[in-house]
Amino acid sequence: MKKQFGKKTIAVTMSVMCMVGLLTGCGNNASSTGSDGSDDANLTGSITAAGSSALKPLVDDAVDAFNEKYPDVNITVDAGGSGEGLKQVSEGTVDIGNSDVEASEKLDAAKAAELVDHRVCVVTMAPIVNKDVTESGVTNLTKQQLIDIFTGKITNWKEVGGADENIVLITRPESSGTRATFKKYALDGADEASNKSMETDDSGVLLQNVKSTKGAIGYVALSYLVDETGVDTISIDGVEPTLENTYSGKYPVWTYEHMYTKGTPDEVTQEFLDYIMSDEYGEKMETLGYGVSSKMQVKEH
Repeated sequence: MKKQFGKKTIAVTMSVMCMVGLLTGCGNNASSTGSDGSDDANLTGSITAAGSSALKPLVDDAVDAFNEKYPDVNITVDAGGSGEGLKQVSEGTVDIGNSDVEASEKLDAAKAAELVDHRVCVVTMAPIVNKDVTESGVTNLTKQQLIDIFTGKITNWKEVGGADENIVLITRPESSGTRATFKKYALDGADEASNKSMETDDSGVLLQNVKSTKGAIGYVALSYLVDETGVDTISIDGVEPTLENTYSGKYPVWTYEHMYTKGTPDEVTQEFLDYIMSDEYGEKMETLGYGVSSKMQVKEH
């Protein structure tokens, strides 16, 4: 009897040990491997990014969400304009260069060829004005009127049906990708008249300058207009700057947003790029004012 009892004890003990081992193994896999097959617990490192102010709100939000999954990854995101972001990633001083335009528009051919393009979303640029402009009756401009305003040919709002008030341009520097996009698709390539005294490539600062300056007009990405901002948007040829009108191709001032790397990114940077372009994160893009590329009915323009 004693010998038989010993065998039973050993069998039960071994069975329990096997079950514990199995459960422990499952527990380790669940905590260390994400849904995309990556190692959540062990993913560490740092990522630096700079460039487009139009893309920055999306990247900032994606960083917060990404860090919930990978708390040991440190990500720093600066603005500075698309041109600056492309310059820095080309020089190797940042891992990611955020840009509203293709690298070939800001860098020479040899440097642009070294970069890898990651299209992350669609961004829509909207003309914005101080509320006194819309209150005086200007809510829509023809494209030609918009061109004439930003090139300095029209200088008073009364010339387009508004009050007798000077037009104040709130402009961006030439390094700005937002400016390049607006010039190409809103101004048909015409050179913008710069107001050096109020020139900024910080979209948040530009918005506040338009809000606080009577008769002011500028332009920002829709991502800066998700919440009440104290400014109004202007339609172009009767079409409002909305995601729906962008998707359908009715509204013309949009572009793809790019996140460039110099060559193939390292593991941590690739993981972040994969995340920001994933279906999981894509569900949040529209709430932040960005368009999902797959919804575009017109792919190029």
